[in-house]
Amino acid sequence: MGPHPAVAAIRLAVRRVLHDVLTDLTDRPAGRRGPAATGGAPPLVLVACSGGADSMALASALAFEAPKLGIRSGGITVDHGLQAGSDLRAAEVVTRMTALRLDPVESVSVRVGRDGGPEAAARDARYAALDAAADRLGAAAVLLGHTRDDQAETVLLGLARGSGTRSLSGMAEVSGGPGRSHRYRRPFLQIDRQTARKACMVQSLPVWDDPHNIDPAYTRSRLRHEGLPALEKALGKGVVEALARTAQLSRDDADALDSWAAEAETGVRDEDGRLECAKLYALPPAVRRRVLRRAVVAAGSPAGSLFARHIEEVDRLITGWRGQGAINLPGRVEAQRQGGRLVIRQG
Repeated sequence: MGPHPAVAAIRLAVRRVLHDVLTDLTDRPAGRRGPAATGGAPPLVLVACSGGADSMALASALAFEAPKLGIRSGGITVDHGLQAGSDLRAAEVVTRMTALRLDPVESVSVRVGRDGGPEAAARDARYAALDAAADRLGAAAVLLGHTRDDQAETVLLGLARGSGTRSLSGMAEVSGGPGRSHRYRRPFLQIDRQTARKACMVQSLPVWDDPHNIDPAYTRSRLRHEGLPALEKALGKGVVEALARTAQLSRDDADALDSWAAEAETGVRDEDGRLECAKLYALPPAVRRRVLRRAVVAAGSPAGSLFARHIEEVDRLITGWRGQGAINLPGRVEAQRQGGRLVIRQG
């Protein structure tokens, strides 16, 4: 008799991702493969585990599948220090991951700042810690337990911000920063939250339910427990699945437009590299705004603080020129029209 359907589903999702990791390692240029792809030590894949149902299900599936593919599996839990006893809870998660025979297993403490609000600040601190741990341990990938439900919530949050197609595309299955674009993998984006919880239950895996997930002070919590249920009541079941499909369709569109903008940018600059307003005006709006955003970020504006309204203001220097002054942007960046050129620089 095979495993429970929920367990089979999570294992299959992780198996596919691990195959992708091995393929990526093999396809890298020889100088960048590292020992995992050149006959040295087996590659290491880490799971980011909070102790919740999603990440515990992911940890269990990684522990089961990795050895069959010759992959080492480890785990990292991040102690944000935002709740009393968080250090003890992190120690419990370490114990649970060790019981699954993950190795290495570590708990990493972080200090959460205030930039962007509590949720964004905690996320930034968490990813910084995961990046540091992955670099130190030489991990080929880090698995994250985001589910289809998380994806639906992310799409709705992007819609509420009015941030455009890229925000509606939600979370990518594969992501990462410069030089590590394939580091983070999300095997569960096609799996619902209940499947992950069921997999933990049938395997008798203890889970921890973060009280922040039901705290109405957090936007995502309100959306999860009030917003999405209201939408399902009004529109019927299937809202989560539809939002997840929207994310994928939006991501395909956004990727195509980003590629177009990257190619178009070279054609709208003069011989000194300055953006020419007349050539920018001739571009389709969706492409032009992407070119402008790329230029603003390149000038030093933090991408995470740059919203659609900022780019719209810069765009008016091209499409609604009335002699207006410089536009102030995040990161002390200014955009100003001068003699038919758009000048973007840090002030």
